[in-house]
Amino acid sequence: MRKPVANNLDTIRKILTGAGRELFNKPNVVATGIGYKTTRGEKSGDLCLICSVETKVAAASLDADELIPPYIGGIPTDVNPVGMIHSLQDSTGVDSAGLTGTLQEPAGRFRPSPGGVSAGHFHITAGTLGCLVKKGEQTMILSNNHVFANSNQSKKGDIILQPAPHDGGRISHDQIARLTDFIPIRFENEKSRSLFTNAVTGIFNFFARLSGSSVRLYSGKTKHAENLVDCAIAEPLDINDLTAEILHIGNIAGVAEGVLDMGLKKSGRTTGFTTGKIEQVDVTVKVNFGAGKTALFTDQLMAGAMSQGGDSGSVVLNGQNEVVGLLFAGSTTTTIINRIQNVMKLLDIVPV
Repeated sequence: MRKPVANNLDTIRKILTGAGRELFNKPNVVATGIGYKTTRGEKSGDLCLICSVETKVAAASLDADELIPPYIGGIPTDVNPVGMIHSLQDSTGVDSAGLTGTLQEPAGRFRPSPGGVSAGHFHITAGTLGCLVKKGEQTMILSNNHVFANSNQSKKGDIILQPAPHDGGRISHDQIARLTDFIPIRFENEKSRSLFTNAVTGIFNFFARLSGSSVRLYSGKTKHAENLVDCAIAEPLDINDLTAEILHIGNIAGVAEGVLDMGLKKSGRTTGFTTGKIEQVDVTVKVNFGAGKTALFTDQLMAGAMSQGGDSGSVVLNGQNEVVGLLFAGSTTTTIINRIQNVMKLLDIVPV
């Protein structure tokens, strides 16, 4: 067993970058990140590489090359069972992780509307209105792509409702904004591409054989596309229908970088006001968006269970009311958060 190297975050980041793809080839691995080592339920002060798995499998049932090694590059590892990680749009009262969503105050109609309440594209079920932001001189509303842009399926100018359709929002009287911009989500579609490619390849090779040609086509897997954010903005129809406050939290005081063990809070459509802390940084995670769609996200923050389906789009703040991220996914035990710096840079916005 190798002796551990210095407990240095920058050193561990470099090691994780080099080992990440290999770790994702291990059975059940859905995320990798950096956090504190846990032994017999007790968290130590030692940093480690964490592999999050859907379910923890006994070592005896795995082949040697399927095991997570105890050390990688001299850094200890840990295995964290989290279940399947999903985008957190509400689905008819039950979130995509299988948790029953309890409709609380944020699911109602608000005028003016604060951050943390029900909102969404007119074709989705329900998500959360994040906060007001500035894009140049224009005030916009921030949320997720899969909440405001229906996972890339919408077009600019589409209607955003508050409350969202599942919570009674209607085009006739609940329009609050129109979609302005979103960062497209690059989905992994190896399976669908592979089926199509195999079909084309088979047809080509069939006719090649008939003609006596020796030329053959060979299909291969598509390289995984990576994402940094799941985000979108919408322009209010009437700025007086909105307020800069976050429900149960108050006004945003600024922006901060998310770091390990930082205390967090958020206000969301389903679970209302909840708190947690950052348990992992530098997270790479595979997220299930339903309908056979998955997407790989890098440079994410991972917190504990502070969200359920319908909370997608909530802004996440620290104890000083500074925004650190945008909530978009999770499982029964985890919450996945885009770093707000990545959201701001790609959409060219600043929280109000």
